[in-house]
Amino acid sequence: MSTDIRTSRAMRWGVFLLLVVAGLFYVKWYPYYGRAFDAAAKHSIGGSILMGDATAAPPASWDAAFGYALAYGKAIWKAMILGLLLGSGLQALLPASAVHRALGGRTFGSTVMGGLMGIPGMMCTCCAAPVVVGLRKHSAAPGPSVAFWLSNTMLNPATLVFTGFVLGWHWSLFRIVLSIPLVLGLGWLANRVAGPGDAVVAQPPAPEAESRSFADIGKRWLQIFTGMTLRLIPEYLVIVLLLGAARAWMFPAIGPGIGDEWFWVLAFALAGMLFVIPTAGEVPIVQAMLALGIGVAPAAALLMTLPPVSLPSLAMLGRSLPVKLLATIAVAVVAFGVLAGTLATLLQMR
Repeated sequence: MSTDIRTSRAMRWGVFLLLVVAGLFYVKWYPYYGRAFDAAAKHSIGGSILMGDATAAPPASWDAAFGYALAYGKAIWKAMILGLLLGSGLQALLPASAVHRALGGRTFGSTVMGGLMGIPGMMCTCCAAPVVVGLRKHSAAPGPSVAFWLSNTMLNPATLVFTGFVLGWHWSLFRIVLSIPLVLGLGWLANRVAGPGDAVVAQPPAPEAESRSFADIGKRWLQIFTGMTLRLIPEYLVIVLLLGAARAWMFPAIGPGIGDEWFWVLAFALAGMLFVIPTAGEVPIVQAMLALGIGVAPAAALLMTLPPVSLPSLAMLGRSLPVKLLATIAVAVVAFGVLAGTLATLLQMR
């Protein structure tokens, strides 16, 4: 490899790593650092985005749809832009061979690596989806990709801290114990369900591509970013609007009438898996519902099913992961929610 190519590769890696660190510091790390002190002092991180201070979500209407989309958009727009920049920058700046070496294996070790790489991201499921798209375009295997996606939400250090200060540290421990097998187990399962011929494979770049000028690399980055945005965002916005309107049907009037019966646990686990929230949005939602007298089992189910996946994020990854795999993940998340509800009842958590 010539000196020019080595210099170009080093500079491209430097730009990408700078984007990762600076972007996450601005969008995630620094804001959550300050928010943790608020959570410790107030035992709250704000109101429930689902229904505010009311006992039920607003009736299905255009106002409900746009109201939720606006509140949700304000909470996640910076992270979504960062996710798109990272997902496109990964493809424009990094060689596919490097991603393949790190995350291309179908071993359990590669799945663990994907899970560990996702933890510092602390993205919500939809904002992490564009990065997963980029990983898959650069030959990351299904298992590490899924583990990366799920660990962003389920092993998010900030959310675990918020959960401890707001709901109690036993809830944080409860979530960690269930989240590790969810992240790694579904990552392991992804490689088996997807099969050997699933991959969205990108060939390693030709040697001459390594020495392209930064102007050419910038144009390619812009093209990929624009393409991802136009492909992912419209369907994402439509589904968010529909879910915002359907809140009243998915989450009926909250109160003591919703107990620990199995059908409530299953219903809330399913609703939590489909619904979309910003990072850590599950914490004030569960706090508000427990204060209104909901059973501990459906609350635990929501804590485990609201963050990892949603209908919009599943749709965003429909071209990057096999539909059969995405359906399996959705069913498994609901199952983990039911398990969480059952364990919360047995452990008499509050």
